[in-house]
Amino acid sequence: MKKLGLCVRYDCNNYGSMLQIFATQQLIKDHHWDYEIIRYDKKTILFYFQNLTRVFNPYFVKGKVGAVKKKLLLKKYSDIEKKCNHRIKRINDYRISNIGPYSPFYRGYKNIQNASKKYDAIMVGSDQLWTPAGIKSKFYNLLFVSDNVRKISLATSFGVKDIPFYQRKTTAKYLDRIEFLSTRELNGRRIIKELIGRNALVALDPTLMYDSESWNVFFRRKKTIDEPYIFAYFLGENDNYRDEVEKFAKKKHLVIVTCPFMDCFNKRDLDFGDRQLYDVDPTDFLNLIRNAEYVCTDSFHGTVFSILNHKKFITFNRTRNDDKQTRNSRIDSLFSILDLESRRYCGNPISSQIDDDVDYVKVDLKLLELRKETNDFIKEALK
Repeated sequence: MKKLGLCVRYDCNNYGSMLQIFATQQLIKDHHWDYEIIRYDKKTILFYFQNLTRVFNPYFVKGKVGAVKKKLLLKKYSDIEKKCNHRIKRINDYRISNIGPYSPFYRGYKNIQNASKKYDAIMVGSDQLWTPAGIKSKFYNLLFVSDNVRKISLATSFGVKDIPFYQRKTTAKYLDRIEFLSTRELNGRRIIKELIGRNALVALDPTLMYDSESWNVFFRRKKTIDEPYIFAYFLGENDNYRDEVEKFAKKKHLVIVTCPFMDCFNKRDLDFGDRQLYDVDPTDFLNLIRNAEYVCTDSFHGTVFSILNHKKFITFNRTRNDDKQTRNSRIDSLFSILDLESRRYCGNPISSQIDDDVDYVKVDLKLLELRKETNDFIKEALK
């Protein structure tokens, strides 16, 4: 059996990313390839020396500053810090049970280059693995892979509207080496066309490759909250969104369920939500969406699983669209492709749009068509 090396963010403590990796693995199994997730330990003295310039990369710095800020603020609330650490343990338990198998750890760039030769193909994807913050790593862009090994990107995302001018040459270099090139967003297709003149497939995020019944087989339905509720899943810091959810919940006489302090520490979340849940792994996250009366979110995968489960939902922009580092493009593409723009928060009270009917028959038919396109791409890449 042919063997595939898979480059994914397996160590990320994010519900959507964990479910996405599971779906990616399932797709590879469906196409009858053996695989392993490549583990690369790049933390050598040479690596740090080569990456000193990253301190001048605003995308890299913003991410690091946010993580440090969250860690420091949690120190002031030891009880919440303990709960967040328990949540990380729950996610890690899920990872142990559902993610893998793994390669040995390849330490240093020379070793990972040599290791690439043992695979028949190496795939990167999905998720935001081509962000400007990570360009120096030479890992998710597959620059480490031998010229003689097939290179595949599956619905990989740049995560930004445009590539900074000082990274365009390097980005073009790594894109042009990838024989089977797909991206998750319409914006990504435009970037690839501009940089190397190729027409990349806009592929579905792997989580969308399976319908709700398939996900029920993967992870059984389980009721976790006994009363009707709104699941408010926010990764960003916008307090106005939380205010709107509270007004809507009061109008509907529903409780608000949250999973606070996932990406950032927002003091508002100390008292936002009637049920603040920490003892939640990715399968629990999926069930919170399945069983909700409504979903209000600024999360891409919160949106994905709301669609798959035919929920009444609203998606908020996590950042402003005029922000150069905005990551709204993945939701822009998803809504454009599925004709779901009515699900984006419009600035009016939530009640003015969330109860509007969604033609999920039409959505499901479009997803069937897009699944075929993506499966055909994978079939060709892995034949």
